[in-house]
Amino acid sequence: MKPLKTKAQIRAEIDGQINQYLASGGEVNAIESGISGNLNNCNHFSNSPNFQPKQDRTPVTAVIKQVEQRRKQKPGPPLNRHSRPKKKLITDDFGEPLRWVWVE
Repeated sequence: MKPLKTKAQIRAEIDGQINQYLASGGEVNAIESGISGNLNNCNHFSNSPNFQPKQDRTPVTAVIKQVEQRRKQKPGPPLNRHSRPKKKLITDDFGEPLRWVWVE
């Protein structure tokens, strides 16, 4: 695992970079307080034009009542879309089994 740098080591590294920049002829310009890099010096995040105004919510209480009413109604007969044939036992007059028949 790579050892992490301490804050003191990071500060020393940054100070070294600053001294190297100044020694090579670099200058630091003093900028007055309150000056921004923005062209018109305004806060772009205070009033963004990308945000749309708050929209009213659509009331759904009537729809919920209709759904609840349909749920309480008696269900119709079950739909047998794919009825399977059933096996039925055919017996004689004395109740003895004769054969099995498939009935739909």
